[in-house]
Amino acid sequence: MEFAHDIPQSNSTLSTSSQPTELQVDFSWRKYQAIVTEKSKPAEPLYNIHCRAIRWPHLTFKSATTDEIVGTGTLNCVSINAKYEVHGQKGTLKALKRFHTKYTYLSHASSDDDKPVPMTWTSSCGLKKWDFVCVDQHQNPVAKLSVNIWAIRKLGGFEFMGPKADSRELREEIIVTGLTLFYLMFLRANNILSLVGAVFARPGPLEAPEGEKSPELKTQ
Repeated sequence: MEFAHDIPQSNSTLSTSSQPTELQVDFSWRKYQAIVTEKSKPAEPLYNIHCRAIRWPHLTFKSATTDEIVGTGTLNCVSINAKYEVHGQKGTLKALKRFHTKYTYLSHASSDDDKPVPMTWTSSCGLKKWDFVCVDQHQNPVAKLSVNIWAIRKLGGFEFMGPKADSRELREEIIVTGLTLFYLMFLRANNILSLVGAVFARPGPLEAPEGEKSPELKTQ
């Protein structure tokens, strides 16, 4: 099953004058887990990601130093939307198109006040790489997730850009939403039920602010 890809054009480029933060994602098929490290320090894990094929949540993101749960990602075998949670803040990755990789969510980390702002994830897929780009409400690139399609261990990496490239809060929000979206699109490409979900989906922007605080996540 193929999806059309639509990365919006912007006056900004993916490279900025400031040095972007780069993270690397390595995956272990034996443990069905991934680790996130700084690209320049691959031996020092920042986050551990526990993956589950059946049980919810399907992705659990933990701090590698404190074992605190940073966030989760939950998929549905039929729905083309996904649920996520970052530090107790719940949200939805909602499809803007049925058969285009274009999703939106409401970001608290990118907001300058208490009101969340819409962010958009799009993708472009080639023979070797599957790139996911996140832009803000002004269509300025904020982050990029590049996935090595044929990789066995080195899954890919994140690149952060813009004025909040060094923000830990934004970094963790992007890691959770970006990898949840990748897992979702991988599921959609290999699951016939997702085609049914796409046909009956109601794509479009999120209508109301989300994210009432849920009870604090406990370390599992």
